[in-house]
Amino acid sequence: MTVEKIELKKPSALKGMEVNQLVADCAPLDRNSVYCNLLQCDHFRETSVAAERNQLLVGFVSGYLIPASTDTLFIWQVAVSETVRGKGLAKRMLNEILSRSACSQVRFIETTITQANAGSWALFRSLAKALNAPLEESVKFDQETHFKGKHDSEYLVRIGPF
Repeated sequence: MTVEKIELKKPSALKGMEVNQLVADCAPLDRNSVYCNLLQCDHFRETSVAAERNQLLVGFVSGYLIPASTDTLFIWQVAVSETVRGKGLAKRMLNEILSRSACSQVRFIETTITQANAGSWALFRSLAKALNAPLEESVKFDQETHFKGKHDSEYLVRIGPF
């Protein structure tokens, strides 16, 4: 199945349960509560995207404009069903969000990634290259300081300006 047959749209709260299941199926992503996913689909619908094939959710990107820095889009999570991986859907979803009027002032993208998440590193490095923008990385949430040893360090990835 090609990516072209996948429809990208703004999510609605009706997709919250499906988002929760998709994220659960996409290790190593951290699973949020269903309530959190409902809020992502509702409050952040302008800066998030749902990818559907035959009305089934196969991809989801959650993001939001950072309140103190509205030129920065923070990407919370990128989830792509195993059935459609390797076809450029994640990058297509990110570009869809960037093309929206809600992101017309965005000059930077930020996200956090653990060192072991090779897929996310490849995605965001590829996006930086496509945007012809620099990519910087630094520890944002330390394994010991912030997670008390219960989670790997999360590295802040900052792309821009573009």
